[in-house]
Amino acid sequence: MAIQTDVLILGSGVTGLTTAIKLAEVRPDISITVLAKTMESETNTSYAQGGVAAVWDLTVDSFEKHIADTLDAGDGLCDEEIVRMVITEGPDRVRDLISWGANFDRSKSNGEQYDLGREGGHTVNRILHYKDITGREIERTLIEKAATFSNIKVHEHFFAVDLITQHHLGKTVTRVTPDTECFGAYVLDRKTSEIITFLAKSVVIATGGAGQVYRSTTNPVVATGDGVAMMYRANGRVENMEFVQFHPTALYNESGDNPDFLISEAVRGFGAVLKTADGEPFMQKYDERLSLAPRDIVARAIDNEMKIRGEEFVYLDCRELVKEDFIAHFPTIYNKCMSLGIDPMEQMIPVVPACHYMCGGIQVDKNGLSSIKRVLAGGECTASGLHGANRLASNSLLEGLVYGDRIAAYLREHLDQFKIQDGVPDWNAKGTNDPKEMVLITQSRKELRDIMSYYVGIVRSNIRLKRAADRNFLLYNETEALYNTTTISPQLLELRNLITIGYLIIRSASMRHESRGLHFTTDYPEHFDFIDKSIL
Repeated sequence: MAIQTDVLILGSGVTGLTTAIKLAEVRPDISITVLAKTMESETNTSYAQGGVAAVWDLTVDSFEKHIADTLDAGDGLCDEEIVRMVITEGPDRVRDLISWGANFDRSKSNGEQYDLGREGGHTVNRILHYKDITGREIERTLIEKAATFSNIKVHEHFFAVDLITQHHLGKTVTRVTPDTECFGAYVLDRKTSEIITFLAKSVVIATGGAGQVYRSTTNPVVATGDGVAMMYRANGRVENMEFVQFHPTALYNESGDNPDFLISEAVRGFGAVLKTADGEPFMQKYDERLSLAPRDIVARAIDNEMKIRGEEFVYLDCRELVKEDFIAHFPTIYNKCMSLGIDPMEQMIPVVPACHYMCGGIQVDKNGLSSIKRVLAGGECTASGLHGANRLASNSLLEGLVYGDRIAAYLREHLDQFKIQDGVPDWNAKGTNDPKEMVLITQSRKELRDIMSYYVGIVRSNIRLKRAADRNFLLYNETEALYNTTTISPQLLELRNLITIGYLIIRSASMRHESRGLHFTTDYPEHFDFIDKSIL
């Protein structure tokens, strides 16, 4: 079965829906199809607590300040042109969002002004937020706005399997093949288990992150790196995958929640302080910015304190904060803690670092163009140059808004030069059978998450990376054998994608012989002043 559409968007988060809306506003004549892996609202965007960073109060802030903070956090690997582009265009994109109905908290003293928060690495307050569910509010706004356009069609529970290129037409495609071109994607309808061929003039990948490759993550269960894995299998360029951001403060919970519950960095911006079990602050030993240092520094500091003391977590002390204000700003966090018997106003909150954000991914330019023709990408699945070696807090939603706008602008101008490709074969499932033992898939996924957590975490070494590579290769061979002999299932697709993500992180980390940003290795603890954006 084949479905034709002018533009196929994989992902329904901030980048995907912004692209669809911006494109539909100007081109009501074209068809836009958005595929959501599960429900339309189940995205990394929805799980964003802190907010969106933008230069808003010009009496204390400026583009140059935000640019400087971003470059400092990125530790020498940001593309300054991209940083300037996103930060200068960002406020207008936030205004677009507000015009579509998004709510952000306003100041108690002056209801005309927004209540701007501050997070680690920011030198001034510039975070627009809606309580501690900013991402959910942005996702709600985008879903409702997209529904007003008759030429945007959203399919829920449609899981993209692979990009369609010349390879599927019988031609050889390698990583150095010039002019590789994409004609659409093979997609699993999760309700019918049918593989549908979606043919499009252009494909936009906005599939979000890959936090589920680690045992502890704040990412939703859908974050399995599907877009990056598909691009790599299609021989597209991927880079900077070694830079995995661990959020310093996920709520420690012995029950092993998946995802881990995030204690937003905005809580530290509000005045909370990181402490050891005996109530002593420790960040002064690591950075003059204390608990509001950039995430890579804070996460390594917490990891080091845990190892020194032999403890499984540290604490976040909110006891000096005003209860009424804390509950007003962080109702979700307060209620979650209380549900576990932790009163943040009376007890310190146990916290631990957890995988949070991928700073690497599909290589894209300022318009979201990838190395494969007719494929554009934006958001967490990309390496745009904005984040470099470490993302500045709350810059991710900003990036999604700006790149959604830019991708739409490019397609408005160039889409008509592309045509739907003829002769694309339907998916061939011949010779495959239903899987007899699902435990093979679930156990392999557990093994992968353990491998990545033990050997490719916050602190790495050559011997750990070698051990991870060897074990990942075994899982790869076992999973490919399953893939080639059994019918497609969402669980098998996710496992296959996660193994690819694991390989890319391990490979990238092994190639970087220095410690920089989110990549710290005991074999090369020094920081060198060169840029090596290892293209895989």
